[in-house]
Amino acid sequence: MNILYLHGFRSSPQSMKARLMAAHFAETEHRFVCPQLPPSPALAMELACEFIEDRGDAARDWALIGSSLGGYYATYLAERYGCRAALLNPAVRPDLDLGAHVGLLTTFHSDEPFEFKPEYLDELVALRVERITRPERYFLLAATGDEVLDWRQMRDHYPGAQQHIIEGSDHGISEFADYVSEVAAFCTT
Repeated sequence: MNILYLHGFRSSPQSMKARLMAAHFAETEHRFVCPQLPPSPALAMELACEFIEDRGDAARDWALIGSSLGGYYATYLAERYGCRAALLNPAVRPDLDLGAHVGLLTTFHSDEPFEFKPEYLDELVALRVERITRPERYFLLAATGDEVLDWRQMRDHYPGAQQHIIEGSDHGISEFADYVSEVAAFCTT
């Protein structure tokens, strides 16, 4: 199985969750990839599609893990390719949430500057999945203590999906090490 991890807004492959998942899969026969996504949602999806299309049958050979904005992307890709997706505090309407972040920013793990352009909000709208089609393809890990996104929107956007709602925690899911095996098992079964 190939696992594609999609990090969140302003994040990177150096995030705690990405590193924990990489370490877990390094001890298995599964291939784990976590590219640095460009700020443009359209370019981020081009990159993700290249990974998926260049190796194997998408529905059978790939699983996705998406955190925050990466969860939004993973939902789009799961619907497009029919693969499984584990979503970690996923963004549901980033086109609305990220409007206040247009401009020059830095990534969290390197302070590398990048620009989030106004047209990226339209690119996000183009990727919107109004309703998931096969809930059994999805696993939602959402924290009620998420200080950035509303966990109830997440829960409601993935009806019928396997859901693990964490009481408390935070947007980054600080205790994510406790959930690595659960996320990995969903991706590889």
